[in-house]
Amino acid sequence: MIKKSSEKAKKIVLAYSGGLDTSIILTWLTKDYGADEVIAFCADVGQAEELDGLEAKALKTGASKCIIRDLKEEFVSDFVFPAMRANAVYEGQYLLGTSLARPVIAKHLVDIARSEGADAVAHGATGKGNDQVRFELTTMALDASLKTVAPWREWDFDSRTSLMAYAEKHSIPIPVSVEKPYSTDRNLLHISFEGGVLEDPWREPEESMFILTVAPEKAPDQPTYVEIDFEAGNPVSVNGQRLSAASLLARLNQLAGANGVGRVDLVESRFVGMKSRGVYETPGGTLLWLAHRNLESITLDREVIALKDSVLPKYSTMVYNGFWYAPERKALQDFIDNTQKLVTGTVRIKLYKGGMWVVGRRSPHSLYSDAYATFETDQVYDQSDAGGFIRCQGLRLRIDKLLRG
Repeated sequence: MIKKSSEKAKKIVLAYSGGLDTSIILTWLTKDYGADEVIAFCADVGQAEELDGLEAKALKTGASKCIIRDLKEEFVSDFVFPAMRANAVYEGQYLLGTSLARPVIAKHLVDIARSEGADAVAHGATGKGNDQVRFELTTMALDASLKTVAPWREWDFDSRTSLMAYAEKHSIPIPVSVEKPYSTDRNLLHISFEGGVLEDPWREPEESMFILTVAPEKAPDQPTYVEIDFEAGNPVSVNGQRLSAASLLARLNQLAGANGVGRVDLVESRFVGMKSRGVYETPGGTLLWLAHRNLESITLDREVIALKDSVLPKYSTMVYNGFWYAPERKALQDFIDNTQKLVTGTVRIKLYKGGMWVVGRRSPHSLYSDAYATFETDQVYDQSDAGGFIRCQGLRLRIDKLLRG
């Protein structure tokens, strides 16, 4: 069942989730590919109950061992928060939940391959998707000597339906069915849903699909207020309670999700060139994004905001496309982090039935001054100065009209 012959890897570390693809791959690598040994590696980035029974399942379906690492704090502090400091959002809607998880997973995949003496790593990303690029670019950046086995580019399976048939043949337990054939990816930042019935962009997702958020119409009839404290661009506490990075994001997921905040249904542009429909739940991340932008509005200079916003699409695309470890992303991060030194303060947000509104912001480093902005009598601004300012700004417009008509 291998499309092309090549030098086969003998000892492989597989990025294993226990989902449809990697469940099949674990068996396929040993039965069809011909690997001598396959080690399953599961990164705990916040999948919750999805990790239950994972080790036993991996060992039963062909793994020589199963390594599970708790990466939740590292994922949030070293990957999610840097992106939040950048206000990263891809194509105006996607908060990069899967894109940010892949580089931390791949980092530890490489680390385990080294420590276990493996000659290759493997992943379950398809040949049509973005994750193959993210996994493999990270592997190249961190250890170019490792081979990468990408079964979706080698085997004869041509659909997830054929994978389910293989699973039935080999008695492999899988978390999807013909009735619910879409795939999911979960971490502390989001849950994504793709494929299957969702491939029709006109079809509304069924309410039963959602996990982190309630339907807005079923959210509480009273608003919820949330205060988020930041220090140097990083969130540090919720409603006055100081929390670790992972605990803080988990708490915001609960608060926002209970109020129906954080659902996104979009069609995005994949790196390989095609469009893809995805449905996402990102409750806590949505709050952080809104809060951070609003705190910057009172702590950053106008031109710094403009310059930072000008590189936002480039930064977000780098992360989406898998270039987390590329020098250009690191260079942009250095610039972004330099702007965050005084982004300290508190933002208050009102949540109500799927909506969210900033209703307060304050900072010891605020550039806002009511003495300058007031509509009442002031002693610090001579309004007559504005006339000359406007005439200077309009000079080129007057010249254009005079000379060109």
